[in-house]
Amino acid sequence: MSETEAEGAAGDSRGRANRGVAVVTGGGRGIGAVTAVELARYGWDVCLSYRADEEAAAGVLAACEEAGGRGVAVRGDVASADDVTALFAAADQLGPLTVLVNNAGIVDRRARVDEMSPERVERMLAVNVIGSFLCAGAAVRRMSTKYGGRGGAIVNVSSVAARLGGAGQYVDYAASKGAIDTMTIGLAREVAAEGIRVNAVRPGVIDTEIHASGGQPDRAAQLGPLIPVGRAGTAAEVAAAILWFCLPEASYATGALLDVSGGR
Repeated sequence: MSETEAEGAAGDSRGRANRGVAVVTGGGRGIGAVTAVELARYGWDVCLSYRADEEAAAGVLAACEEAGGRGVAVRGDVASADDVTALFAAADQLGPLTVLVNNAGIVDRRARVDEMSPERVERMLAVNVIGSFLCAGAAVRRMSTKYGGRGGAIVNVSSVAARLGGAGQYVDYAASKGAIDTMTIGLAREVAAEGIRVNAVRPGVIDTEIHASGGQPDRAAQLGPLIPVGRAGTAAEVAAAILWFCLPEASYATGALLDVSGGR
C-alpha cells in the first residue's frame, strides 16, 4: 500500500476515507458531474471546472457535499493556461491532489473534413488536447514524487471515436481523442516510477447533453438499437470505470485504454 493509500485508509473526522483532492474538468454536467459525486462518495474532496452553467455546477457541489465530500467549482476554459492555473490553485486550498479526471471536451456539428473551418479544428484541439496536456502537467507537478508529491492517478476521458474515426460526423473530434490515447500511454510510461498511474476510459454512445451541443440531441436514442448490447450507455456506467482507475484496487493498471461502449 502506498503512503497515499495508507492515509486514505485511515479516514477522517467525517467518518469516511480521506483520499485527498480530485480535480474533475468539465464537472458541471454529464459524465464529469456523475464522476465528481462518485469520487466524493468514495473519499475525495472535489474541485471541478465548468465552462458556463454556474447553476448546474452548484448542483453538483451540493451533491458532492451530500455524499460527504467538500467541494469547490471554478469557472474557466481548460484551453487557457491562466484558467488552468486558477483551477489547480483552488484545488490546492482543499488539500493534496491525488486524482485528475481530464473530462472536459467538446464536439461540433456534423461535417466532413473538407467542410471544416480552421477555427473549428483549432478550437477542437485546443480544448480536447491542449487542455488535457495543461491539466496533466499541473497534476504531475503536484503528485509526482519527483516534485515531493505522494503519487496519484490521472484518468483521461477519451472516446471509441479514436479508433472508429468519426467519418462523416466529426473526424476532428475523433483525431483529438486519438491524441488523448497516445498521450495516455506516453505519460503513463513517463511517470510510472514517480507514483502516478495514467489511464483512459473510452466511452461509446452515452446518453448525455454533449450530443445536443453537437446539434444531434437524439443521437443516443437513434444509435442505441444499433449497438451490440442494444442501447446507449449512461454517464453512471462511465463514471464507475473512471472511479475504478482512481482506487487502490487498480494499483497495477497504468497506460490502459478501457472501452465502455456496449461492444461497439
